[in-house]
Amino acid sequence: MNRSILVVYRPAAGRYTSQFRSVVEAADSLGVRTVVLLPTGWEDVPETAGLPCYHADLDDTAAVRAAVDTVCAEHRVERIFPLFEGDVLAAGRCRKDHGIPGLTPDQALNFRDKNVMHRRAEELGVRVARSCRPDTITAVAEFAAEVGYPVVIKPYAGWACGDTYRVDGREDLDRVWDAMGDDRHEYRVEEFIRGTEFHVDSLLQNGEVVFEQLSRYTYSVLEYLDEPGGTISRKHDLTTREQRILDLNALVLRGFGMSTGVVHAEFFLPDDDGDIVFGEAGARAGGGSIVPAIEAGRGINLAGEWCRLELDPDHRPAARLGPEIGTEYLSSARYGRITAITTPEQLTALDTVLDADVWKSVGDVLAPPTASNDVLGWYVCEGTDFEDVRARFKTVRDAFRVETEQPGA
Repeated sequence: MNRSILVVYRPAAGRYTSQFRSVVEAADSLGVRTVVLLPTGWEDVPETAGLPCYHADLDDTAAVRAAVDTVCAEHRVERIFPLFEGDVLAAGRCRKDHGIPGLTPDQALNFRDKNVMHRRAEELGVRVARSCRPDTITAVAEFAAEVGYPVVIKPYAGWACGDTYRVDGREDLDRVWDAMGDDRHEYRVEEFIRGTEFHVDSLLQNGEVVFEQLSRYTYSVLEYLDEPGGTISRKHDLTTREQRILDLNALVLRGFGMSTGVVHAEFFLPDDDGDIVFGEAGARAGGGSIVPAIEAGRGINLAGEWCRLELDPDHRPAARLGPEIGTEYLSSARYGRITAITTPEQLTALDTVLDADVWKSVGDVLAPPTASNDVLGWYVCEGTDFEDVRARFKTVRDAFRVETEQPGA
């Protein structure tokens, strides 16, 4: 059998299409065939044309493992690439089943289970937010009295701030407790860290960090309902504390067991000038528009580079430095059926805009967002420094137009 890789691919919303194509292109350039595992019901996916495709309920680990058993019986699979965070642990179990190199289930838990993640970070000597389990509402109230409101209640294995709550007082707590219902065992409670949030997007090969980019969020990730999500690279003239984030990032990723792969990690510079706080890390490329922003600014696709690093031991990313790059989600306060919307071509015609994508079109119905990536699209622009890029954000934001009408009007 010929050399193959398996990509676990969820085509919904098109958010992983670029990553998928880059992995396929990278594997093909190395003479390795791509096999695809798709969600049940996805039979006609244009970007998978000509590739062997299998199907499973990707939210059912047993079904995924059974499908991968079939794949491995018919193909010589050398690596497994889960593009979506929710598939990381199942992929680890499949690697263990078939002796395929990569994150094991034990290592994958460091990147998927925030209880495990924070405990392991503490063992490595890295500061994390104080936390407790929401065993009872009294336990949460006592924790909040100890650390002070607000506190954050989130799923221990969630993503994109889905079902994540900022709790500002006892009335909020009562409301959130009712919303959690009988599922409180799936949550954790953390103190709210006041400070500036950064993320680091990294590539590793055999435990060595071969690419890293520090970026600073322009907003609070928990406040996606109130402002568009933006992030701006910090490539030039790093402060001592910003460099410390990169050092801690490398320490955490190695300590979590990452050998070769891609990671998106988040850290806080607290307002009290205390120790840098580790937030979380996912064993996948950054979400939203982070991948296209890095591609536009650094010249590499994180997913494609991950594939090359796995399959070619001599490969090193050929990333350029370039100016600072920023990316921001596109959002709208309008809800209802879209009657008109700015196109990607109109956005990229604006000065300094390098790339853009609009995920919604005329006829789609807009509802209030339920997660930080529940948006209309994104754009990437460049500038001289953080403040210059942020000023350009406003220009692009003002140019983006959405018109709606209520369904049935």
